[in-house]
Amino acid sequence: MIFISLFLVFFKIGLFTFGGGYAMIPLIQMEMQNAGWLDPKEFADIVSISQMTPGPIGINAATYVGFRVAGISGSICATLGVFLPSFLLIMMAAAFFEKFNENRLVKAIFSGIRPATIGLIFIAALFFAQVSVFCSPLGIENVGRFLLAKKIESPFSFKLNTGGLIIFLLIFLGITRLRLSAILLILISAVLGILLF
Repeated sequence: MIFISLFLVFFKIGLFTFGGGYAMIPLIQMEMQNAGWLDPKEFADIVSISQMTPGPIGINAATYVGFRVAGISGSICATLGVFLPSFLLIMMAAAFFEKFNENRLVKAIFSGIRPATIGLIFIAALFFAQVSVFCSPLGIENVGRFLLAKKIESPFSFKLNTGGLIIFLLIFLGITRLRLSAILLILISAVLGILLF
């Protein structure tokens, strides 16, 4: 049944994702592609919407994906699935935090999880580069093939999306040089999308 499948897929994602919503994106994309529920372009659009709406991106993405796959009931199942592991883990952590806070094993585990989080966020950034700037919604697995290749060749059989590249560069400069608000930059990118596309 689709509702149980949605719940279990997002429960697994919620249980094994550390580092917040952006680290969750590659896992959600791979699961959606494996299940045949969404293609990479649809998923990229859903994540873009999730970024522009209030709330954590992982929960928003689960809600939108669930709705796209199975309507309102699907969105409830996906949202509960992704939320429940964090809720349960936080409740357990709160009970044992003081006892295990200085434990060497716990510190070692978190030292291993932090670099993995960076890797997941990096893969998510490459995925968005594929679908937004390089017009090549090929999926996360192609980024992995590229990174592990012995010879340097592009992971994209791409044509450059000039509009997407312009928006990326303007937003990048707006954040790094002008220190503009992220909300303002999202609104600017929406207007540029209307003008350029």
